Amino acid sequence: MTPLLMFAALFILVFAGLPVAFSLMIVAVGFGLTVFGDLIFLQLYGALLHTASNFVLAAIPLFIFMGAVLERSGIAKRLFYALQLWLGGFPGGLALSTIAMCAIFAAASGVVGAVEIVVGLMAIPAMMKARYKNDLIAGTICAGGSLGTIIPPSVIVVVYASIAQLSIGQLFAASILPGLLMVTFFIAYVLIRSIRKPADAPPLPREEREIPMSQKLWVTMTALLPPLALIGMVLGSLLAGAASATEAAAVGAAGTLVLTMMFRELNWKMLMDALGVTLRITSMIMLIVAGGTMFTSIFAVTGGGNLVRDTVATIGYGNAGIIAFFLVVVFFAGFVLDWVSIVLIFIPIFAPIVKSAGIDPIWFAMMVLVVIQTSYLTPPMAPSIFYLRSIAPSSMTYGQMYRGVLPFVAAQMLVLLVIILFPAIATWLPTILVGL
Repeated sequence: MTPLLMFAALFILVFAGLPVAFSLMIVAVGFGLTVFGDLIFLQLYGALLHTASNFVLAAIPLFIFMGAVLERSGIAKRLFYALQLWLGGFPGGLALSTIAMCAIFAAASGVVGAVEIVVGLMAIPAMMKARYKNDLIAGTICAGGSLGTIIPPSVIVVVYASIAQLSIGQLFAASILPGLLMVTFFIAYVLIRSIRKPADAPPLPREEREIPMSQKLWVTMTALLPPLALIGMVLGSLLAGAASATEAAAVGAAGTLVLTMMFRELNWKMLMDALGVTLRITSMIMLIVAGGTMFTSIFAVTGGGNLVRDTVATIGYGNAGIIAFFLVVVFFAGFVLDWVSIVLIFIPIFAPIVKSAGIDPIWFAMMVLVVIQTSYLTPPMAPSIFYLRSIAPSSMTYGQMYRGVLPFVAAQMLVLLVIILFPAIATWLPTILVGL
């Protein structure tokens, strides 16, 4: 009964408007006092010490710093222009450019949210000028911003691997094919809609996308090579086994600074702004990590693990029932909790059961990450909508935003179905890349 009361108390505090990190800590301390009395703080200190000494988590501020610097540099603007030159003539060309831009930036920074803001500030005016439908504009930007959840190097994957005690390199490798599949489905939807309803997403006028080929190639080279080089440095060093996740993140952070210096865009104000953003986001994540560690440790002591096992046994249907139950829990948790809280609260509970049931933890992790990505777009929490609202014009309504994301949510669920039916989509690359 106590574990259920813990969750009830947690959601009451969250709905009351208390930050998730403090809600987790208050519930952990409150219920821990009933079990350990005055020794509760000694008990929680051990959990916090274990988290604070986790070397893997040091990669988080480095990846965030990469995203913050890229967000403030001119790399994004040049890349978006180059993509427009090549894709603008296709039906829905600007939407295709937006998705491609988001995928490349997600692979270069791994930060959810920052990608959506950076791309949205450039793509919204361009698509509105081209007379795109508001719902397609909103859906494309929100869906593209969600790609930072699944495309490596993702901060979410770093936290997940740390909590589930899995190899970050293997999880990054496992997420490559699902990430590419997600981008493919997003592009397919945009193309199909643009071909069926040309007025919803007209191609760019010829005069806006045609320049001399030599100039076009130069623009492409200077815009595309820097982020690709950054992706190669980070993922290449990690997947080749030449660097740990933290070392690869450090390489990426240093590489980002070198690129901005090469383009003469690095200045003191930009560096201070990037460091400030890094400090704020990292502090938020680490507070939730600390609160989640405290919560799950008390949850386990009060019999939470047995409660979950008994519930799964009651449902039946073997491993299929376990997977379905856990994914449904994560999906509905995404209505009210952010991704950090979901991973910190539920993965320590689910991971031992998944392992004891003989379910491939890499395969299960990919399914959970896709569901978490879906929650990024799904109301009522829908962080993507709140990010978009902060940069969208008043003519773009909430109704249009919600309608716009629904086809992309369907595409995400289709990716989940493919991973469920064909586990090799998630498990094949980690077995091939033996350097991990």
